[in-house]
Amino acid sequence: MRAKPHTVAIGAFVIGAILIALVTLLFLLGSGFGKKETVVMVFDGSVKGLNVGAPMTLRGVQVGQVTAIELILDSTKANVIMMVEADLNAKNIRREGPANANLIEELITRGLRAQLNTQSLLTGLLFIELDFHPSTPLTLADINSPYIQLPTIPTNLQRIAQKLEDLDVSKLSSDLENISNGINNLVSSEEFQSLPANITSTMHSMRELSTQLQAQLASTGPKLDTVLDETAAAVATANADLPKLGELIEGNLTALNAAIKAFEQGMGQVEGLTSQDSPTLYQLNTALQEVARASRSLQSLANTLEQQPEALIRGKSGDEK
Repeated sequence: MRAKPHTVAIGAFVIGAILIALVTLLFLLGSGFGKKETVVMVFDGSVKGLNVGAPMTLRGVQVGQVTAIELILDSTKANVIMMVEADLNAKNIRREGPANANLIEELITRGLRAQLNTQSLLTGLLFIELDFHPSTPLTLADINSPYIQLPTIPTNLQRIAQKLEDLDVSKLSSDLENISNGINNLVSSEEFQSLPANITSTMHSMRELSTQLQAQLASTGPKLDTVLDETAAAVATANADLPKLGELIEGNLTALNAAIKAFEQGMGQVEGLTSQDSPTLYQLNTALQEVARASRSLQSLANTLEQQPEALIRGKSGDEK
């Protein structure tokens, strides 16, 4: 009778523990704990140093690891493809907001790219680094895989190596040879050989010219000082005489103004004399008329004397009758 209550208690405890475990498991599954997603990446260059188990990081935080490395030989294109599989582990990623089933694809459209980088220069081991490069093109390889493919970009060393491979070494060597030949021809030419002598001659001429200039300056220096002194004295004299000259000019201008006023007054008087109603002009006209009558009388007398010279003694012939 006493064993039954203990059995019931133990059974209830076990059932409760099972329920708690189920609730915890459902909570963890709903929160994404331990959820993994496999992705694939295709690299054009060598993956030497990349091993299975190598970390995959997103800006320094490990979000997964490499699970497989495969070499795919495309017989139709004679091309070798290096395909790397990795598992994304969400335990180091805390999501906020509603979960998005196509989160990785959305991140890819925003510029998420995979790149090989070196873990250590001593060991030469590689790891996969994820980061956002929105300016790079979205290029995906044509592979048969059920997993999401992350686009990849080459490393800086691979870019440099690609540029070196694109260089036309033969053309570069030919250009360098042409440049070397041109330098040799220039150095061996007569003009270049005579260049030191020409430079020496030019320097000698410049020394002679400098000597002549110094001698010329030494001889013309005192004369120039004398001219400058005389110029300064002339300027001082002119400064002293300028006030007197100004006074003289001012006096002459005053006299000229007075003469102009007198001339204007005289012209006014002349205009008064020559006006039509002027008494002077009337008297002058009367006098001119008298002079005209006297002139006619003299003309008549002259005509009479010319015809009858004896009229001075006898008088006119008409007077006798």
